[in-house]
Amino acid sequence: MATPHIELDDKSLIAKTVLMPGDPLRAKYIAENFLTDVIMFNKVRNVFGYTGYYKGKRISVMASGMGMPSIGIYSYELFKFYDVENIIRIGSCGAYSKELHIYDVLLAKDAYSESSYAKTMGFSDSHVLSANEELNSLIKQAALKLNIPITECRIHSSDVFYRLPSGVSYKDVRDIHGCMAVEMESFALFANAQALGKKAACLLTVSDCFESDEMTSALERQNSFTKMMEIALELA
Repeated sequence: MATPHIELDDKSLIAKTVLMPGDPLRAKYIAENFLTDVIMFNKVRNVFGYTGYYKGKRISVMASGMGMPSIGIYSYELFKFYDVENIIRIGSCGAYSKELHIYDVLLAKDAYSESSYAKTMGFSDSHVLSANEELNSLIKQAALKLNIPITECRIHSSDVFYRLPSGVSYKDVRDIHGCMAVEMESFALFANAQALGKKAACLLTVSDCFESDEMTSALERQNSFTKMMEIALELA
């Protein structure tokens, strides 16, 4: 049966592995440019979901929206009510390190967050949650096969996009907690996966850099992050 946020009744129309970009238009781009025999299974709130085939293997892609509450809702419903086994977030991030540049691809080893998401849901008091090691191993194998360099690291999952000068600085988060980049979703995704006995991973493309003036446009973030898309699709 349908959930409050996914209109699909037939759960068999969603693949066991779902790629989850934040942007609905990025989900649409992946479906239109990489998949064949595509069906659209969700458009509630314009959070687009599609299932199709990549190199003959069935895979789904669905947007998560922005922030932990949003990906928390969609990933939980996919895991719990639609029997999805694996969710791979494919998103953008801001680099905290001078070693990183725009379009670099990162693989989250784990996520640090100030968020109370995991505690509030009744799962964990920890502020660091790990990606699934098995999925990360497969992602690294896919990247090697495609000859795409990736950096595996700790990321910062933040609840706040705009920080005031009086707030905790990114340098403190980087230096104290060892985070190389920041995004806003993976901590909640990892919490849901671990709480429900499922698997989750996070691939990110650097869209801007805190230590330089490098930055991508909204259109580039929607259409040009193809390397991480190809790596994730190989897992099908």
